Amino acid sequence: QVQLVESGGGLVQAGGSLRLSCAASGRTFSSYTMGWFRQAPGKEREFVAARSWNFGNTDYADSVKGRFTISRDNAKNTVYLQMNSLKPEDTAVYYCAARERTLLSVNPSTYDYWGQGTQVTVSS
Repeated sequence: QVQLVESGGGLVQAGGSLRLSCAASGRTFSSYTMGWFRQAPGKEREFVAARSWNFGNTDYADSVKGRFTISRDNAKNTVYLQMNSLKPEDTAVYYCAARERTLLSVNPSTYDYWGQGTQVTVSS
């Protein structure tokens, strides 16, 4: 059974940095796409970043390009989201997701597995 566990959220001032982690277990993820999504209160869940586990191709939402980086550590079976130059509008619950295809997707409905989420709050 696939399990995704996020960690690393918290409260940070605008301009600061956080690194989110997503520990993945239960499968070999070499043929998977890993994604990060976020959901702010009263808003729909939105795409943040995605990465093919093995091939390394990535995609980012325009709002985070140049500030966020998605990466993975194969030995630890963990995916990371490094978030720099954080803004108050980045405040949301951040979710890790896995998709059983190597083709990247920005559509949350195409992801098969989800973590429980971790809160990120950016103060102004």
